[in-house]
Amino acid sequence: MTNAPSAPAGIDDHLDETDLEALRAKYAKERDRRIRPDGATQYRSAAGEFGYYAKDPYTPRVEREPLTDTVEALVIGGGFGGLTTAARLRQAGLRSIRVTDEAGDFGGTWYWNRYPGIHCDIESYSYMPLLEEVGSVPQWRYAPGEEIRRHAVAIAETFDLYRDALFHTRVTALDWDDETDEWVVETDRGDRMRARFVITSSGTLTQPKLPGIPGIETFQGHTFHTSRWDYGYTGGDQNGGLTGLADKRVAVVGTGATGVQVIPHVGRDAEQLYVFQRTPSSVDVRDNRPTDPEWAASLEPGWQRERMENFLRIVSGEPVGTDLIQDGWTSTARLQRKMITGALDESVSPQERERADELADARKMNRIRARVDEVVTDPATAEALKPWYRYMCKRPCFSDHYLQTFNRPDVTLVDTADHGGITRMTENSIIVGEAEYEVDCVIFATGFEVGVSGVLSGTLPVRGRGGRSLLESWGHGPSTLHGFYSNGFPNLFHLGPLQNANSVNFAHILLEQAEHIAAVIAEGIKSGARAIEPTQEAADEWARTLRETARDNSAFQSECTPGYYNREGAGTPGGSSYSPGPVAFHRLLAEWRKHRMDEVLVPKP
Repeated sequence: MTNAPSAPAGIDDHLDETDLEALRAKYAKERDRRIRPDGATQYRSAAGEFGYYAKDPYTPRVEREPLTDTVEALVIGGGFGGLTTAARLRQAGLRSIRVTDEAGDFGGTWYWNRYPGIHCDIESYSYMPLLEEVGSVPQWRYAPGEEIRRHAVAIAETFDLYRDALFHTRVTALDWDDETDEWVVETDRGDRMRARFVITSSGTLTQPKLPGIPGIETFQGHTFHTSRWDYGYTGGDQNGGLTGLADKRVAVVGTGATGVQVIPHVGRDAEQLYVFQRTPSSVDVRDNRPTDPEWAASLEPGWQRERMENFLRIVSGEPVGTDLIQDGWTSTARLQRKMITGALDESVSPQERERADELADARKMNRIRARVDEVVTDPATAEALKPWYRYMCKRPCFSDHYLQTFNRPDVTLVDTADHGGITRMTENSIIVGEAEYEVDCVIFATGFEVGVSGVLSGTLPVRGRGGRSLLESWGHGPSTLHGFYSNGFPNLFHLGPLQNANSVNFAHILLEQAEHIAAVIAEGIKSGARAIEPTQEAADEWARTLRETARDNSAFQSECTPGYYNREGAGTPGGSSYSPGPVAFHRLLAEWRKHRMDEVLVPKP
């Protein structure tokens, strides 16, 4: 294991400018150890010769005849975005709603990810949507994955969404028919269906990615991605008990949010575990606990909406009277301003605000690093597990078991930072620099292709009025109104963060988007509009609004350790979301629905 450089002297909770300068230098040195010239191309898709990493191991594929019918609305994606949209459309009175998904059932990322230890990292009472409509309260403050997946199924059952659903089905083309004012929808199952409205919610955390390690294809042992967990090989279930690993030397590649949850279980049950780490995560206390039955029984109608709004306001920098959540997210809301946009304290100058934020960030990260020293007994291992970057450079993690795992004699941390990652793989080993680690099994906890939907990647071609391609019309950048729809592409709606708003609780963002889309469609039907399509003037005005309100965080991102937040060190383009934040954005949408909905209602001739 390669030891990280030692910490600058004198860094503690009592910080001055000299301390901050030393810390900045330390952060820069650690970032530079991890920068790779190939950037995001260091990963490869789970496709082609690696397509088996993307196959569905949970539900058998059922053959069926192609469909040529017509539905009122077709929703692409069966995760929480698609589910909440379909649910609100059902409440709006639509009878025929078809949800398609490449998975074998509803759930989205919670269908695919069933690895041991999986839980949500946002408290479940705020994260799991439509709890009151379904009539349930989560059993844990941070619910396990199976409870969340079952909740997705419950939403589908509550709103009768299985009736027209198509699983193991990938939409391959969308073509607008000007004569019938309908979308022609083609799939990889030979379907050629029609729909009046199409909503894309194909997700951004479902397509697994693999590291482009030389020799990965030559490895003869067992491999799988955490999102396609092979319990047939490991034994056990999401609660652990991986008895199949008792005589196995196992490698886990990746120490992000997934690795932090998986590694304690694999470390406990494997004969030997090697953890391959490029960049350590910040790991704070989780303190998960069962739901108090008395508290659950005391909840009044509207409790979840109040709780979700309270969380969103706090992490967005909006004033609140009481913190109903009181967890690791709400206690660090100030530090999240660098990545999750929202309201700012305008009572001080930008320079004063930046210095105060940097001091608060340094104090928080010092405490997180001090926790590593308190928990991990081997000094060299502890040093390598310390995160040297600002708080929101990577998504924060929370665990009461992860750091403790490295005190086991049969668990070895392999730090790859000085080697640009894993050097190569052979038939039976992983090589880092000159060191070789023989293993029987490699588990890739390497995440997903983030923010790349089929529409944006071009794997789902969309042709609107006159056969014009959506991506061609976006040749100079996306052109939408509020991120939902584009001129020339009637009755087509997109869910996601593009030109919209964002937050750490993305399930709440998706719910707000679903409610907006359902309200617009309901008004379109009520008014007898021929179609729903923004004017180009409205889309141009929204683009100007995004530019004029944009906050430039490129300097912050350039100083961060490489990861998917900053495209592996390349930074991210500005203007892709609404900088005043989600609370302000939702207010804007509410006012727009009251006064300006005619911007998207195309009257009949």
